[in-house]
Amino acid sequence: MKGVYMAYVGSYSYTGNAKGIAVYDVDVENGRFKERCEVEIDNASYLVPSADNKTLYSISDEGVVSFRIHENGSITKMNTANIRGMRGCQLSVEPEGKYLFVSGYHDGKSTIMNLNPDGSIGNIVTGVYHKGLGSVAERTFRPHVSCTRLTPDRKFIMVADLGVDQVKIYKFTADQMVLVDTIPCDLESAPRHFIFSGDGKFIYLMYEVKNVIDVYTYETGKRAPKIEKIQTIPTAAGKTAVQLTAACAIRFSSDEKYLFCSNAGENTINVFRRDPETGLLESLCCLPISGDYPKDIAVFPDDRHIASFNHESGTITFFNVNYEKGLLVMCGRPMKLDEPNCCAIVKVR
Repeated sequence: MKGVYMAYVGSYSYTGNAKGIAVYDVDVENGRFKERCEVEIDNASYLVPSADNKTLYSISDEGVVSFRIHENGSITKMNTANIRGMRGCQLSVEPEGKYLFVSGYHDGKSTIMNLNPDGSIGNIVTGVYHKGLGSVAERTFRPHVSCTRLTPDRKFIMVADLGVDQVKIYKFTADQMVLVDTIPCDLESAPRHFIFSGDGKFIYLMYEVKNVIDVYTYETGKRAPKIEKIQTIPTAAGKTAVQLTAACAIRFSSDEKYLFCSNAGENTINVFRRDPETGLLESLCCLPISGDYPKDIAVFPDDRHIASFNHESGTITFFNVNYEKGLLVMCGRPMKLDEPNCCAIVKVR
């Protein structure tokens, strides 16, 4: 954890006073941010850094935008690329820095972009529009792509669609995505985000409406990967379904011994202990975040502090995590920021 860290927080800029991306110095020891500046961009709803921490990518109204991350933590815009679709909601980066994956909530499209050697965004490689119907509810009525990631073996692309309650699996070649399998989910469960363990053996799939996390084993297959569900665990207050609650975000600690999940409505963060061998989760605590609609979580490099980005209350709240006692202890007063959406903590030196 030695080094200098920055936090980049994306916000909507069409209301309130936020300009797009707020830049903060990170005080790792005390679990706090220090305001530095804001960078203007239209409605930065999701941010992700490159694997080498030299480039920051953001969704905007115009498509996707790349920023150079300098050694002093400042960022400068490199270029903007059109995704030929409606605005995205989630981004992920291929580890070798060749591709950027864009999830389209509004039009149900998953798009793959080339990345140039300098980190700037190139042309569209390929993309797919999902088709189909969910239930009678508007949020789960038609395709809403919510998460796109390359599998650890680099052979497949998994795409969560919370509108049609499916996770689609595509074979990825140089210029196309070919559907090879689907993980069917319960009707109106809304699979929102998923992450892979670092060893590539487990998948953690979070459901926005069903309010659970499904744990799957993952193995490489010739035609399609071998995926098996081994656990279902509630995200909120120990219940499988909580009225007017929506699971929002999941994040690992750096050592992947813990997983954090935020819940809107109930306005809590659930801290799970993770067994690295079995992949199974155990809830340590599920406690309030002193804000409204915790849309994202940031885990500090020391794994002893977290920040909650509370979209509706326009605040960032900070907590010390006591894993031994199963407690979140607030450390300092909330920081104000209009409609924060997403945070990326990046090591710059």
